[in-house]
Amino acid sequence: MASSLSLSSHTVASLFPSHTSKPQLSLSKSIPILTKSSQSQFHGLKFSHPYSLSIPRFSTFKTSISAKVNKGTVPPAFTLKDQDGKNVSLSKFKGKPVVVYFYPADETPGCTKQACAFRDSYEKFKKAGAEVIGISVDSAESHKNFAKKYRLPFTLLSDEGNKVRKEWGVPSDLFGTLPGRQTYVLDKKGVVQLIYNNQFQPEKHIDETLKILQSL
Repeated sequence: MASSLSLSSHTVASLFPSHTSKPQLSLSKSIPILTKSSQSQFHGLKFSHPYSLSIPRFSTFKTSISAKVNKGTVPPAFTLKDQDGKNVSLSKFKGKPVVVYFYPADETPGCTKQACAFRDSYEKFKKAGAEVIGISVDSAESHKNFAKKYRLPFTLLSDEGNKVRKEWGVPSDLFGTLPGRQTYVLDKKGVVQLIYNNQFQPEKHIDETLKILQSL
């Protein structure tokens, strides 16, 4: 049974059985929840089956996720496969600033916008002496197709099983259903100087990272 998230004049349909009573949430826009054959309005979110979504009131919702990587700390090291199937280690980039951005999935609307925005500003990152690394759960093959399709000049890494995402403590969005979109800027010593999270304005990650890089 497909349903939609509605605006101020409508409410969110509940997934819970009719004999239970759950709070409903009024939103300011209508956001349909789509089937596999369509793309979700939520940047980076894919649904494999039509279903309704029940969301608790924001006033009572509490996240259980706490960041494991903070500003001023050195994040956990990693070695992952890039879009060419080659192992790439974070330590390889020590001695230069590094932008590490975690994103939900290849080919989704928000992730494509973000990747293309990094591409379009890539010369600015090079001028700042910085490397750009994108990380998602997608396979190396998926990354290769994604990079080729949109002419992405930077490294994409495959974090199968979300191991690195968990080690870095990247928070999820939409009540845990959507992998978080979070960007880290590391200085030449590998110390985190910026953590920026913005799921629904993916292009802003580029502006924020360039600002901090210019100050390093």
